Amino acid sequence: MTPRPPQRRGRPAPRQRQARGASVVGRRYEAVVGPVAHGGHCIVRVSTDPTGASDETRVVFARHGIPGERVVLELTEGTEGDRFWRGDVVEVHEASPDRVEPPCPYARPGRCGGCDFQHVDLGRQRALKADVVAEQLRRLAGLDVDVTVEAVEGDLPEQLAGLRWRTRQQYVRLPDGQRGLRKHRSREVVVIDDCRIAHPDAREPRPGTVTEQVTAAGATHGYAVAADGFWQVHPGAPRTLVETVLEVLRPQPGESVLDLYAGVGLFARFLAEAVGDTGRVGAVEGDPTAAGHAATNCPGAEVTAGGVDEVLAAAYDGHWDLVVLDPPREGARRPVVEQVVARTPRAVAYVACDPAALARDVSVFAEHGYRLSALRAFDLFPMTHHVECVALLEREVSD
Repeated sequence: MTPRPPQRRGRPAPRQRQARGASVVGRRYEAVVGPVAHGGHCIVRVSTDPTGASDETRVVFARHGIPGERVVLELTEGTEGDRFWRGDVVEVHEASPDRVEPPCPYARPGRCGGCDFQHVDLGRQRALKADVVAEQLRRLAGLDVDVTVEAVEGDLPEQLAGLRWRTRQQYVRLPDGQRGLRKHRSREVVVIDDCRIAHPDAREPRPGTVTEQVTAAGATHGYAVAADGFWQVHPGAPRTLVETVLEVLRPQPGESVLDLYAGVGLFARFLAEAVGDTGRVGAVEGDPTAAGHAATNCPGAEVTAGGVDEVLAAAYDGHWDLVVLDPPREGARRPVVEQVVARTPRAVAYVACDPAALARDVSVFAEHGYRLSALRAFDLFPMTHHVECVALLEREVSD
């Protein structure tokens, strides 16, 4: 399936960087918050000359701010010789009109690192995410694209406020029986009594198999899924993504479709119905358990377990009409993109959980004559910096 954000597997602690001089942790600076950047922080430039004799500045990737605010930053990572530092906004002298009180008492500097934007009005959160997607496409793919991040309906009224949407939640279990979540870029645990973005019925990953029901495009299907495997955590995500992929690809009876990074077959099942008995659906998934479930979930589809680049090098050759790409956070990358274009599909639906990876792969597609002709972005992870995109890439036809 899609986004491989934090919920798919635990993130390792940040790699220790070699110290380049004295630590700057704890220093404070007054500054104006600059533009939002990819990763849940904003860019702030601070003067590194206490005498004011020079205009030398250093970039700080700062959390808990909003562009345009006048704030006090406290540095949380960095040494004198680093190209950039990291920090938190700890005081706000001139607040943005979009600043709100975080609904969770743990969404503050030095506490839980799961949410990035609880201090921001929900509409402005989506605007910030749109800015990030547009900036990545402009910087990495050379494209100027108008981006709107769309709200996604959830199962609870609280979703209107961006809360109680997360249907799977993994906590750190502490020796005294309490549970917690980790601080930002740290292995340190903060005890949590209630995660405000967790669905009331959220379940923790555990061995076994569960059935997930998806209603989309006028049909309802059940999917066998490993209880500790990947599945979308927003209740509205499966329907939204399936219907968007079908809308942009417009699969026709008799066409052939490749579903790459297919997971348990969310897209393959609906695509098989769209192309009918005269069509063909191939699905490739690297996780053998998920591939096994896909074979059960998608009768009639040709399911192969294995790395997408390796499988495409040996199978599913020739022409395919359509391709769905739903890679993990690092993207499909050049070897897979070039295998895809070698099959000359008329259209590719690229489902992306990381805008930088999407932009890099869109650039590779462009080298091979495929243009970005449509893009939709969805707020599947409110209160966090994560955003899901569905991009349509179509082969340019020479006059």
